Amino acid sequence: MTDTGELFTRALCDATGRETFTSRLSEGFLLADLGADTVRSLLTFDDLNAVIASCAPEPPRLRLHRDGSPVPVERYTEQGTASRTARRVIRPEGLYGELRSGASLVLDGIDRMHPPIAAAADDLMRLVRERVQANLYLIWGESRGFDTHWDDHDTVIVQVEGTKHWQVHGPGSRPHPMKNDTDHSHTPPRGAGGELQVVWEGVLRPGQVIHVPRGWWHTVTGTGEVSMHLTFGFTRATGVDWADALVRRLFDEELFRRDLPRFADGDERGKHLHALLARLAELAEEHGLDAFLAERDARFPRRTSFSLPWPVEDADPAPEAVVEFAPILPPPLEREGGRVSVTVAGRRYRLPAVAEPVLDALARERTLTVADLAERVGGDTGATASVVRALSRHHLVLIR
Repeated sequence: MTDTGELFTRALCDATGRETFTSRLSEGFLLADLGADTVRSLLTFDDLNAVIASCAPEPPRLRLHRDGSPVPVERYTEQGTASRTARRVIRPEGLYGELRSGASLVLDGIDRMHPPIAAAADDLMRLVRERVQANLYLIWGESRGFDTHWDDHDTVIVQVEGTKHWQVHGPGSRPHPMKNDTDHSHTPPRGAGGELQVVWEGVLRPGQVIHVPRGWWHTVTGTGEVSMHLTFGFTRATGVDWADALVRRLFDEELFRRDLPRFADGDERGKHLHALLARLAELAEEHGLDAFLAERDARFPRRTSFSLPWPVEDADPAPEAVVEFAPILPPPLEREGGRVSVTVAGRRYRLPAVAEPVLDALARERTLTVADLAERVGGDTGATASVVRALSRHHLVLIR
């Protein structure tokens, strides 16, 4: 069975070709069959039952939809308390009844509740180099939870249980629509006779994966049986994001902080505009796309995780202890004299030079025992363990 954390970078790229997947990312529809065994480790009904019971998600994180409309929360939740705080609690019998009547269950951010899905999401992040969130969709029967629609983010859909019928219609009347856009009134693509265009139509079965780009319209319905699928969603950087970052830099520019010469004559206003445009062009050249993407990667968040007791205690981990690299993306290392610096989640760490080979090996391998790590870097096991303990205090590694 394929390791969960390598579901996308290995199985998906083996099925589609890495270059095919990345070159068509956000631009075209993709279908791949990874096999039911490959995705079985992601989520089972036992896993889902445990997640709902232990994490107790409440609306809107867990919600029900039927025929394009939300089901009132009073039908499947009741008022409860947790640590003296009022909250909505899922009523099992209410939930079962709504699902029997054709409602669709949506659970947002299940990657933050279930480690196998978190590992797959992290691996997809390393492939697409964007933040990824995984949502669960569960339905019985032939109804649908949502009408024909488009999403404001790219999606990778993984069918994990049962079947579901999909019609992918393609991009609509506004190419590359965004969440914060000026126009959400665009329409799906239609043929000469007014019928919905269909780019792909089929029934997804366990192990099959599709990629539906941002802004592509689609219609999803049940097939009469159960269907459980995961949607891994991510929003890629756009020119708007680059321009927004550039505008934030203008606060450092005295020229841009000055009042506009509203009451000056036309020539004076023209000179001021020319000066603004000239400096803006200079800044755009100085802070181009490569620099913007590098800064974006440096701010890439870490997943919330903990490594007690090692960051608190003084003892070094044993040689057989497992060390896991905490950053999702491998950060670049910079040498500064006798030290090395690394930027993770927007924070810069300056470390002794001895940490460089350890960080470099973990960025490549991600998980190693202390003994294996020492062998990789050609160092003493005890000295490597001390470096690992120090890195754990900065949340750069986890020790298991």
